[in-house]
Amino acid sequence: MLKRINTLLILMTALLLMGCGVYSFTGASIPAEAKTVSIQYFPNNANLVNPLLSDMITNTLRDYFMNQTSLDEVANDGDLAIEGEIVDYKTSPTAITGDQVAALNRLTITVNVRFFNRFDESKNFEQKFSQYEDYPSTQELTSVQETLIGTICDKLCEDIFNKAVVNW
Repeated sequence: MLKRINTLLILMTALLLMGCGVYSFTGASIPAEAKTVSIQYFPNNANLVNPLLSDMITNTLRDYFMNQTSLDEVANDGDLAIEGEIVDYKTSPTAITGDQVAALNRLTITVNVRFFNRFDESKNFEQKFSQYEDYPSTQELTSVQETLIGTICDKLCEDIFNKAVVNW
């Protein structure tokens, strides 16, 4: 009985490993020949500049690809390559109350991204990605900014990753 279970487990493992391209449990579909990814620094070209934002977006995106794929990171000319810039960073009132006072404010970050796939140029794109988080108008942006930026960066990087390597 134990021998049958071991044989079944080996067979199931072999079937999982066989397939087209590289597949991860995140849903990423990466060409089998792709071994590297390069993610360039995202400069901050927004009118309102947060000095930590470029590093945070760049590093979060790099971490996302390193944790979700088996690709090796290289400085330049990766099989998959990502570059871009921060184009907008703004806060605006939302959820106006009856007396014309904002109950909530919204922090929005927009990045422009260019993606290149050396093995399938039909997957290349240039696109703007935007995400936001709301916060109570009773709080100063400076007191909640770090948490908001972390959440927004995570959402942006998930969107970029999905567009680049998840085909759905």
